[in-house]
Amino acid sequence: MAKSTRTPAPGFKCAECGWTTAKWVGRCGECQAWGTVEEVGVTVARTTAASSVAVPATKIADVDATTAAYLTTGVAELDRVLGGGVVPGAVVLLAGEPGVGKSTLLLDVAAKFARGARDVLYLTGEESAAQVKLRAERIGAIADSLYLAAESDLGAALGQVEKVQPKLLIVDSVQTFSSAMVEGSAGGVTQVREVAASLIAAAKRLNMTTVLVGHVTKDGSIAGPRLLEHLVDVVCQFEGERHSRLRLLRAVKNRYGPTDEVGCFDLSEQGIEGLADPSGLFVSRTKDPVSGTCITVALEGKRPLVAEVQSLLATSSTSQPRRATSGLDSSRVSMLLAVLQQRAGANLANEDSYVATVGGVRLTEPATDLAIALAIASAKSGIALPARLIAFGEVGLAGEVRPVPGINQRIHEAHRLGFSHAVVPGSPNGPGPIPTGFSVREVHQLSDALELLFPVPAGN
Repeated sequence: MAKSTRTPAPGFKCAECGWTTAKWVGRCGECQAWGTVEEVGVTVARTTAASSVAVPATKIADVDATTAAYLTTGVAELDRVLGGGVVPGAVVLLAGEPGVGKSTLLLDVAAKFARGARDVLYLTGEESAAQVKLRAERIGAIADSLYLAAESDLGAALGQVEKVQPKLLIVDSVQTFSSAMVEGSAGGVTQVREVAASLIAAAKRLNMTTVLVGHVTKDGSIAGPRLLEHLVDVVCQFEGERHSRLRLLRAVKNRYGPTDEVGCFDLSEQGIEGLADPSGLFVSRTKDPVSGTCITVALEGKRPLVAEVQSLLATSSTSQPRRATSGLDSSRVSMLLAVLQQRAGANLANEDSYVATVGGVRLTEPATDLAIALAIASAKSGIALPARLIAFGEVGLAGEVRPVPGINQRIHEAHRLGFSHAVVPGSPNGPGPIPTGFSVREVHQLSDALELLFPVPAGN
């Protein structure tokens, strides 16, 4: 008699998300909830036997790669982030906060892709077809090959896919669809897993590029099971301040291209538009230099962005001075205030400090430290920095200025935008080739930069 491959074992299931396990645990391994795993009876552990192969394995040298060639979307900034365009059969997960412009971006992409004589299907589970058309008319996203359907049932959605056979499928959003074949309400872990798996299977079978819109949680991470990010080919984050028109698109995961590119978009009432050169948005347009300001060059992925840091100091009326920041890491600004006080002799103990960026851009890399420190020193001394000066470099607790990546790239971007002077960190190999007419001063200590730019100490 053949030995059975079925081994009975006690089963346990999470009451919140439906996750199952062979043994009891105090915390659910899927939704991380405590005390929700309960015994549900007996489960059967199965092993899968080998079956006949429909399509035999092919030598990698004989595989036809032309079927996976990039297709341009018509939106240059999106193509930049994806590595050149969309790949047939690829599944892209686009996540972002509510109101950031995900639907507007994808509707614009759908229309431009469809104008290349390619069928596009836009499935919306959050709005009616009429509501989507009103937005499409407002932003000029009407195309003959763009199909629209308002569905929330997975079976009906897959039926629409089979009928249209699109080259590009957009699902807005994956959390609003549900399947009658599994338990739970739309947006639950079990439903999201089933919906995503079915759409991914259809994308691979039909060689159809699929874009799934995903919600995010309060802390900014993608909602739903973590498995969703592992199943898809590309994960993109669409982000931006609510009160700013600037939107940034980043690739967190990309099986077909780089993850260090950033796409910039301008979101307005007329729609969304890619920004090939967004640096002008982050610099104030004042005729004469103002104290408390400094221009820096930040790297967003591989793209250099010229941005302005502004600082304002005021005598504090309380025993604990206020430290307010906008667009910058507050803990890093506090560290730079301490370095200025201890290493440069700037008396800031009784000063309220307000440090912010221009245009709503967020600067997080340490290379902006030197510009922040110089802006604060300029505010303290009341002396404005030269109009066409930029500064960048990481500042340490000992007051040293450390080298940062892309020094030469930052210098050339500043020169292209009309700047003529730069204060940069000293490095063993130097800053590299300098553009004609551009002056570069290397500094190794923060005190060297302060002595260079201010005729009197910044603390006086």
